[in-house]
Amino acid sequence: MRIAVFGGSFNPFHIGHAMLADTIVKELGYDKVLIVPTYIPPHKIISCNVTPQQRLEMVKAFCDAEGSGHFEMEPCEVERGGVSYTTDTLKFLKEKYKGKVDGKFAFVMGEEIATQFHRWRDPDGVIENADLIITPRYPDWGSIEASAAKNKPAGDYQKDFNEKFNPDTFGYPCTLLEKPMLPVSSTEIRRRVQEGKSFRYLVPEVIFEYILKNRIYLNK
Repeated sequence: MRIAVFGGSFNPFHIGHAMLADTIVKELGYDKVLIVPTYIPPHKIISCNVTPQQRLEMVKAFCDAEGSGHFEMEPCEVERGGVSYTTDTLKFLKEKYKGKVDGKFAFVMGEEIATQFHRWRDPDGVIENADLIITPRYPDWGSIEASAAKNKPAGDYQKDFNEKFNPDTFGYPCTLLEKPMLPVSSTEIRRRVQEGKSFRYLVPEVIFEYILKNRIYLNK
């Protein structure tokens, strides 16, 4: 079985995330995408009044509703607590799926994060346990106005999240997807919820219902 690991804050999980996961299955030939909500990301401060458990529950709701078996919520980072380092997650998953994975895992990351991959904890350990899949972003995402909804860099992350990725100077083997995700931003969705604007079709229906029911993202 070929397994890809798709980590992130998923604050919230949106249709761009869903489209990327589907692309990994349909176009790259992976059998399963493990969607791993982070507990505390090492590179940014998670904004808004949402708990790790709520972010995990939104991802689980999507995976359960989708129903194909290709997508699965993996709770290990939330259950582990503390700062969520990818190298620890891959070691855990390698043991959990021992004897079940064809080759190495794939690990999916956005190019705005990949620009600082050399500053991650144990990047060589990540490469040892996973092939990298890097997805580009639409260039106009940086035009979103700063607000309480916007994530801020943290820890050793030295840049903002709009730095351009250069595969020629990246220095690690990777697969770069040719096309970016849909131009949907979690930041924009949070801002829309805060301001009472339409956001229904930017997230899967089960996540739209979850946000309304639990009244998250309403506090500025």
